[in-house]
Amino acid sequence: MKEFDNQIKKVAEEKVRSLEKHFDSDVMFFYGPIFPSLEKNFRDFIEDLKSDKESRERISIFLTTPGGSAETVERLVDIVRHHYKEVHFVIPDEAMSAGTIFALSGDKIWMDYTSCLGPIDPQVNNGKDWVPALGYLDQVNTMIERSARGQLTDAELVILQNLDLAMLSRYQQAKNLTVTLLKNWLRKYKFRDWTVHSTNPEKMGKPVTDEEKKARAEEIANILSDNKIWHSHGRKIGVSTIQSLLRLKIEDYSSNLELRQKVRAYSDFLTDYINRHAIPYFLHNRRFF
Repeated sequence: MKEFDNQIKKVAEEKVRSLEKHFDSDVMFFYGPIFPSLEKNFRDFIEDLKSDKESRERISIFLTTPGGSAETVERLVDIVRHHYKEVHFVIPDEAMSAGTIFALSGDKIWMDYTSCLGPIDPQVNNGKDWVPALGYLDQVNTMIERSARGQLTDAELVILQNLDLAMLSRYQQAKNLTVTLLKNWLRKYKFRDWTVHSTNPEKMGKPVTDEEKKARAEEIANILSDNKIWHSHGRKIGVSTIQSLLRLKIEDYSSNLELRQKVRAYSDFLTDYINRHAIPYFLHNRRFF
């Protein structure tokens, strides 16, 4: 069994080193939900990778996650940005909810036609489970609107009367934090090299102002947090929608067969290992398995 594990580690290292050469960066693999319990392990993992004499100033994070806590994402971004000047995200499969927030903190996002992000509905712990905040807020707002029209049912009235106002406040705070983080990170990192207008006919060739970057970042954050557009917390948003609806630049490697094969060979190899062993959370780089 030990020899088998050693072979798995050897193959994984060969694949990650090939990708490091392609991206000219450190490469890491992140799989699993994003919750506070992983912060210390993630910090130690990044510090160890950065301590290596081979370490570069850029990191490419292969991210696969169903989402989680926006507060935890903020901590992970702080950790990564402390050690790396440039951060790229590669989405082999999906980075949903808080994973989308994490990906949008990067300087570049690499996706192919099968990759997807998701609506930014942050998860909040209600004392028992982690639940999507926007779903609760939407239902409450709907009942309030029905009440204003005199259409509230007795059952809905009972629900409203029994709502925990402190939890509602936490849901609203989670939403506000999510939008604020996206606005700041998009402007600071994703839009860092956006200096001249290239698509708007009225502004073609003119310098992009900081206020225009803020406005675009807010527009993107508002669209991604609007359940009226997506209808479902689990809605998968592909490259074409990101480019057309959000008008967000994505490094689309769909037509780059060589890169697509390398990304899938690495991601599918580790994902198969994770699934076989039922591992809920997994990190990998050239030094750590």
